[in-house]
Amino acid sequence: MKIVTDTSTFFSPEEGRRMGITVIPSCSVIDGEVFRDYEDIDTDGLLERIRNGGIPTTSQPSIGEVMDAFEETDEEILFLSIGDGLSGTYQNAVGVKNSIDDGERVHIIDTKTLGGPHRYLVQKAMRLNKEGWSLETIKKELYKSIETSVSFVIPADFDFLKRSGRLTPIAAKIGGLIKIVPVLTQTADKKRIAPFVVKRARKKAVDAIIDYLKSMGVDENYIVSISHAGVSELAEAVLAQIKAQIANAAYELFSLSPALVTHGGPGCVVIQAIRK
Repeated sequence: MKIVTDTSTFFSPEEGRRMGITVIPSCSVIDGEVFRDYEDIDTDGLLERIRNGGIPTTSQPSIGEVMDAFEETDEEILFLSIGDGLSGTYQNAVGVKNSIDDGERVHIIDTKTLGGPHRYLVQKAMRLNKEGWSLETIKKELYKSIETSVSFVIPADFDFLKRSGRLTPIAAKIGGLIKIVPVLTQTADKKRIAPFVVKRARKKAVDAIIDYLKSMGVDENYIVSISHAGVSELAEAVLAQIKAQIANAAYELFSLSPALVTHGGPGCVVIQAIRK
């Protein structure tokens, strides 16, 4: 079985090659120039271009690259995509699967998430495959984890979120308010971003997220990931605040991939959890 995914996992294509999986890069577009995640640009490079006035948009992996990934092997393929609705990657993959002669060997999973939980799902699939689990059993185990994932975004700049088209209209209006710290989360179908809570201070906003994580029973069976767009000290402070109240979960800290920075905007912090 061949595992295929994309750079929403924070794995670079080169890391994927070393691990024996295929990682297809998402893309950012600035002034008409296309930059592939971790190949043409890294997160710091994208943030520098934004500071210099660049206005990035995102572009999912090309259909050609997805087709190449599916056709480079005769094995069964398990493709773990960034969530449908959060990117066009999933729909592209479905289209390619339906267009090739042996598409039945391609199994596409909508992870309904991105970032930290997406990365964990790939790692779980790799581990179960190495242990000799059947493909169908691996899929069932992945779906169990997928249904437990939650994501929260504390943005610093709503303009980027508005351009992404993933905001609900109500969430977009919140961007016009001042002196508040909004927290956004996924809608029930996990295809768009909607308001979760609005607070006057970031610490209070994080406390609201902690209360939710506690209510869903986050414990040693969960992985909590904190990802950020160029604000490592803030992300570390958020991690410490959560860890102080939920001490026994596993924690990971990441810098967002370039394409995900384009979605969330410079300065954003993303807090996520998924059951192992």
